[in-house]
Amino acid sequence: MPIAFNEPLSFLQRITEYMEHVYLIHKASHQPQTLERMQSVAAFAVSAVASQWERTGKPFNPLLGETYELIREDLGFRFISEQVSHHPPVSAFYSEGLNQDFMFHGSIYPKLKFWGKSVEAEPRGTITLELLKHNEAYTWTNPTCCVHNVILGQLWIEQYGVVEILNHRTGDKCVLHFKPCGLFGKELHRVEGYIQDKNRKKLFIIYGKWTECLWGIDPVSYESFKKRERRSEHPRKAKMDDGPEKANSDMPGDTTDNVPVTQETVQVIPGSKLLWRINSRPPNSAQMYNFTSFTVSLNELESGMEKTLPPTDCRLRPDIRGMENGNMDLASQEKERLEEKQREARKERAKEESEWRTRWFYPGNNPYTGTPDWLYAGDYFERNFSDCPDIY
Repeated sequence: MPIAFNEPLSFLQRITEYMEHVYLIHKASHQPQTLERMQSVAAFAVSAVASQWERTGKPFNPLLGETYELIREDLGFRFISEQVSHHPPVSAFYSEGLNQDFMFHGSIYPKLKFWGKSVEAEPRGTITLELLKHNEAYTWTNPTCCVHNVILGQLWIEQYGVVEILNHRTGDKCVLHFKPCGLFGKELHRVEGYIQDKNRKKLFIIYGKWTECLWGIDPVSYESFKKRERRSEHPRKAKMDDGPEKANSDMPGDTTDNVPVTQETVQVIPGSKLLWRINSRPPNSAQMYNFTSFTVSLNELESGMEKTLPPTDCRLRPDIRGMENGNMDLASQEKERLEEKQREARKERAKEESEWRTRWFYPGNNPYTGTPDWLYAGDYFERNFSDCPDIY
């Protein structure tokens, strides 16, 4: 892919954006009630994909053996990721609370499908959050992300699919429906779901938008409100539907997917409680690939950092650095050189019949789901980087 389609970050750094709203994990850890903990975990799962909003730039594919670390003492966590496989591409990550309150880990292997006008990325792989104080583990898989008009027209993003978060200690489950855009864009960005106990009794209703906020309310109040709404708004709703239908109907021969008109913001049901609200982006975000304030800092190479980082860290990758500095020609040349170097290294290994050895993760089974996963081997923060591969 030409470099013009990229943003100056590696996919490993994109994964690190899961941690922007890490305060929700700390909040869950401090909640005494199981239901309240699940509410915060559900909010975190939604917040983890919120930075995708309007992010139409493609992150750089990580090179085999590439790593990324982030330590945020102000936010109370440290994070390490490694590209553990190239075919298929698999990125493994591990994060822990600096106060030993949580562990967050998983492996992501996006399955890409090209549909002509759009590209769909299904993020396969299990995500696990462990709240150590409560001896609880939660697992889930992220929703599917789709970028429309990749060839022609204005790019736009939607996320859809069902996300099921399971508390393996109690059997409680949160089911979140990320709504597809729909014919007239009415469901764009919407998330609706519920928390149920192990006997499938609904305990709590969740609603909102992954681009804005998430609210929750008890099931009785929710159903009561919906009944009143259906009785009072049915005629008015039918009338309101007239306009968008005509305006957004596809004409024969259209070569692009219409960009949906953003609908009204989330209607808050009386008695609801706010679970999460997105951080506002910096004023110049549109000129910086629609990065959030958290994202803008991810490739920062602070003074003295090179002495402590492994030589495989994304911040040292010359094509991404070139793009960040605005030198697109250099970035393009470096990207080509690095990809060729990776191909040559693969040929050498094939010739010598040697296997690639991962450094910080190893293949195994997820301890809670039993499904194949990549598990953290430990010792990264001991900073013994003497045997790291030369990938740049």
